[in-house]
Amino acid sequence: MRTLARIIGSTAVVAAAVALTACGGSDTKSSPASSTTTAAASASAQTQSAAPASHGRECTADDVKTTGGFGDAPTITIPDDCDPPTHLVTKDLITGTGPAAKTGDQVSMNYTLVTWSDKKKLDSSFDRHEPFPLQLGAGQVIPGWDQGLVGIKQGGRRLLIIPPDLGYGQGGNGIKPNETLVFVTDAVKIGS
Repeated sequence: MRTLARIIGSTAVVAAAVALTACGGSDTKSSPASSTTTAAASASAQTQSAAPASHGRECTADDVKTTGGFGDAPTITIPDDCDPPTHLVTKDLITGTGPAAKTGDQVSMNYTLVTWSDKKKLDSSFDRHEPFPLQLGAGQVIPGWDQGLVGIKQGGRRLLIIPPDLGYGQGGNGIKPNETLVFVTDAVKIGS
């Protein structure tokens, strides 16, 4: 949790501004964030033009292989024969039986993060045996989590494939620029 909190903490303001901009929120900080986001998108487009050759198709959730049951540290295997998705991809690996998460809910999540470009585990709350608490939709995390975790049920496990524009964009805090993020998340608790 400490690593994700460090990663999330220093980018929470930008993530919140991006989320507000995407949702049409009107905050006095939106204008600087919008120009920053525009500049980042322009730089992203330039960086992506030097990206590796395409495999001819985008990966789906079914292309990414995972192991482990709810509460077990998962393994995540990213394929070599397709391109990272350019939009948020979610898939329930285990459907929970508890309440479904909605925007504004307090949730407690376990997660493992693998970065697409190098296929390596970057962080895992499972390794620390300490779930990560957050308020869903409050901009405390990257937009890919705020959007991708809506509807997960307590006791459920969900795969999230998050493109750079819903993750860390130009990178920082251990994340490479234009990195696609792959999470397996467990909803330990939904609600207070």
